[in-house]
Amino acid sequence: MKLVSYKGWKQNVRLTNGAIEVIVTLGVGPRIIRCGFVGGPNIFGEFKSQLGKCGERKWMIRGGHRLWVAPEHKPKTYELDNSAVEMVKEIPGGIRVVQRKGPLTGIRKSMDITLAPRGARVRVIHTLTNDGKKTVPCSAWALSVMPRNGVAIIPVPKLVPHDERCTPNQNWSLWSYTDMTDPRLKLGTKFLLVRQDPRRGPFKLGMAQRQGWVAYLKGDILFIKNFARKAGAVHPDYDVNFEVYTDENILELETLGPLVNLKPGQSVQHEERWLLTKVGGRRRVV
Repeated sequence: MKLVSYKGWKQNVRLTNGAIEVIVTLGVGPRIIRCGFVGGPNIFGEFKSQLGKCGERKWMIRGGHRLWVAPEHKPKTYELDNSAVEMVKEIPGGIRVVQRKGPLTGIRKSMDITLAPRGARVRVIHTLTNDGKKTVPCSAWALSVMPRNGVAIIPVPKLVPHDERCTPNQNWSLWSYTDMTDPRLKLGTKFLLVRQDPRRGPFKLGMAQRQGWVAYLKGDILFIKNFARKAGAVHPDYDVNFEVYTDENILELETLGPLVNLKPGQSVQHEERWLLTKVGGRRRVV
């Protein structure tokens, strides 16, 4: 664990195995503000005007990767994370970062962030702990802000002939502003693509994602996010465990854990595993 400055914040933890690096803010958060190959670009999007600052009276997106409480609800989901984290602790292969208890929900958020000994793999365990006095219906919600001009790659189930299956094997959720004729959306037999376009506003779509991964391609760097859907569990937003949101500034890859009634003193965890890889040559995904 090494403390470094980053774009105006003086206290940040840098984790590296020589191949990749992760930078975690301590002045605000918990938040992973940077992840990328050493010497390469940040795979996450950033809001430059919000970097290096703290203490704002309204919630700031800033960029990077964060942990939220689902289902989305104002103001509870938007509890401020504009102050210093309560604790940072070394753990095998990485760190644990813990936020102060939320004044609205009574929930304390934490992330265990570890790097593989070699290669470009990161493991993030997101934890919600109820330190309040009331049971809170909630789901751990992990959101990665991706930069402009990339494309989300989302696998869909394999086609099954009609005479082999008569029941549905997918469920999607659409928001009030979701336009299925949006040119950023492309449907294929193997993948669904959503492109970030700086000229267009909000679009969102949710899925019950059972393939266990989604990805984002920007230039020659492919970011792959692996996660599991718990069989038999109910998830937020009409039972979806993955959501993609995009607007003129960003695209977000969002994964969600099961809905639980989190009693005082209880915790719930949601795990993601990340992989960075470089790709080249001609690419065709649909």
